[in-house]
Amino acid sequence: MKAEDPSTEQPLDRIDVKLLRLLQKDGRLTNAELAARANISPATCHRRTQRLFERAYVKGVRALIDPHKVRRGALVIVGVVLDRSTRESFAAFEAAAKRLTFVLDCHLVAGDFDYFLKIRLRDMSEYNRLHGEHLLALPGVRQTRTFFVIKEVVDGAPLDF
Repeated sequence: MKAEDPSTEQPLDRIDVKLLRLLQKDGRLTNAELAARANISPATCHRRTQRLFERAYVKGVRALIDPHKVRRGALVIVGVVLDRSTRESFAAFEAAAKRLTFVLDCHLVAGDFDYFLKIRLRDMSEYNRLHGEHLLALPGVRQTRTFFVIKEVVDGAPLDF
């Protein structure tokens, strides 16, 4: 089901907010556990949770994998500048970036760069290869600037609302 227009949606009540916060903290909670923590019946919990999914307040549920355990401990942020600022050049870059499996996040930004890419990989030599073979070959790329993350202070923090 498609998300409703935000201007026509009913606002979240305190129970909806509580359910969202609980799910955000631990997406593995069973309906019974979620209902108990929210002080509502399991049937009410299920109905409300389904509505939150249908209204796209919850975009999905997935496991957070420890990147070090799967040999993806190096985190790299890449600033990208395109050679042109046109709708077509942005669309071509975005379509190509979506196909790169090593790109975790891609954000169009304002300022000195057009995009920031978040990439996880094994080490700098792997980045060097990917940079030369894939990143520089993306459509419209004029320049990249690479930032190697030394320490992850906050990563994937829950939304505060």
